[in-house]
Amino acid sequence: MPNLPMGIIQRGLRSVFLAKSTRFLCETRWLVCPSPYRRVHGGRESQQKDKFLITTPIFYVNSVPHLGHLYSAVLADTVHRWQQLKGAGGSIFSTGTDEHGLKIQQAALSHGKDPLQFCDEVSQHFRNLFSKSHVGHTDFIRTTESRHRKAVEHFWRKLHSAGYIYQGKYEGWYSTSDEAFVPDNKVMDSVDKATGKNIKVAIETGSQVEWMEEENYMFRLSEFGPRLLKWLDSNPRAVYPSKYRSLVRGWLEEGLEDLSVSRQRDRLPWGIPVPDDSTQTIYVWLDALVNYLTVCGYPDNHHAHWPADCHVVGKDIARFHAVYWPAFLMAAGLDPPRSVVTHSHWLMESQKMSKSKGNVVDPFDRIQRYSADGLRYFLLKHGVLETDGDYSDEKVVKVLNADLAGNIGGLLNRCLATSLNPTQTFPAFSADMFPVHLGRKSNNLATKEDYKLLKTLQELPGSVDQHYENFHIYKVLEETMLCVKQANGFVHRHKPWKLSDSPQDREWVGTVLHVAMETLRVSGILLQPVMPDLMSRLLSRLGVEETERSWSDAEKVPCAEGIEAPYVGRTLGVDRGVLFQRLQKKN
Repeated sequence: MPNLPMGIIQRGLRSVFLAKSTRFLCETRWLVCPSPYRRVHGGRESQQKDKFLITTPIFYVNSVPHLGHLYSAVLADTVHRWQQLKGAGGSIFSTGTDEHGLKIQQAALSHGKDPLQFCDEVSQHFRNLFSKSHVGHTDFIRTTESRHRKAVEHFWRKLHSAGYIYQGKYEGWYSTSDEAFVPDNKVMDSVDKATGKNIKVAIETGSQVEWMEEENYMFRLSEFGPRLLKWLDSNPRAVYPSKYRSLVRGWLEEGLEDLSVSRQRDRLPWGIPVPDDSTQTIYVWLDALVNYLTVCGYPDNHHAHWPADCHVVGKDIARFHAVYWPAFLMAAGLDPPRSVVTHSHWLMESQKMSKSKGNVVDPFDRIQRYSADGLRYFLLKHGVLETDGDYSDEKVVKVLNADLAGNIGGLLNRCLATSLNPTQTFPAFSADMFPVHLGRKSNNLATKEDYKLLKTLQELPGSVDQHYENFHIYKVLEETMLCVKQANGFVHRHKPWKLSDSPQDREWVGTVLHVAMETLRVSGILLQPVMPDLMSRLLSRLGVEETERSWSDAEKVPCAEGIEAPYVGRTLGVDRGVLFQRLQKKN
């Protein structure tokens, strides 16, 4: 989907009966329009869903993928993996490419290629990126697929038959670069740097706009303000986080205008034709948004997954997903999404990324440099929904060396050193030396700080579960790393490498290693959604079986409950080298 700063897209054009000052002239063929307060849910459309559905935007193929695309995909992938870890079966995680529109048509022409051939090539770049970055989507949808065209045509007919689409004439500004209608008050004079000619540009994006006069179809968006406000107010997570919820509320309170939903086909042949009108092409955004239904099997088999549990989108396309899309769905008799999770953008050393500045981050290059899970970790630790992330290679090296090579890798190396663990097994825990309750009379060698570690470890799954729920992945990483850091402190405090070879000291060494390895086991399970490959290697090295890596397994800390763990005495996994190689700064 086209990436646009918020506010650029015109909220349609009012017909003359709504505002005399507009240039939109309606034809006399009015359709009967149902009341906006009518009950639109019923019959088949109200069947209970029972499957989880999370989506990314489908990405516009006018250019190769960038860091922002990867962040959207990794964020959604992480939450989907978290759901799977907790037992969500039959879920859908969809992503894909948006391949229609005038910008694609022009990009293909500039490359001397047929539009479909051009789309095939760029779409494959996105597939390759997601494969290399461990984005485990269950469906990769392309808007040029026949299943999608079927869904779009059915959806259009639903809107038309319900009376929400009518014909008219539009005169106004249009930005091809943004694939958007731009109102007069969002346009300013500028000069083309290449030619020196005077031009008009969209104020918020700087994209050139052109005057357009077309016969097209309009959607009665103006009738949906009250219903959209009700949707927003009845569900605190309808638009999340609250910063963007407030923004959407402001748009709705300003009032909505009818929206153009088609283009003349002689100007835009690269798209899906309007059903029963070969002179018109369906507007790229209406076409693109329906992809979320396509992946559910719409119009025949979507009920198990719809409504979507979560649309993950960038802030630049919030209006499309939090205003237009729920209105389209309501008009078609479908429930709006349960949540539109909106995230901010990425800067490069506090500056907007731009080819002209030479500061665009190539995600393929960074995956090769830092590994897929390393890049995922950095993006999720420094990516916050409400504020723009700031990327720099220096930051990446610093974070990965400290957290992955140092904190987790260092603790693992200590636990598996043959000098401390000569049998290379998961050592036993001595309940006599480290009793469940502090102060119990025994050979207790544990300190108050040691009990804090066990308490933190027991509480960690519940805490990070809430953070995953809230898309605060950075908090998941902060708390988990803090726990691992406590475990490193625990080992350093007791210095097992300085103990003697006596039976009692060997028993205590085993206990210290057991607690440290339990910390790694629990942390490894909880971090699987973030770093699936790296944590799989960690758990395998600890001897944790594939069947012992669910969320419920992380919630069990046997040594803190006074019971013996089933993996005690188990031979550790094969040593496949350093877990995460320390990175060197690139000159």
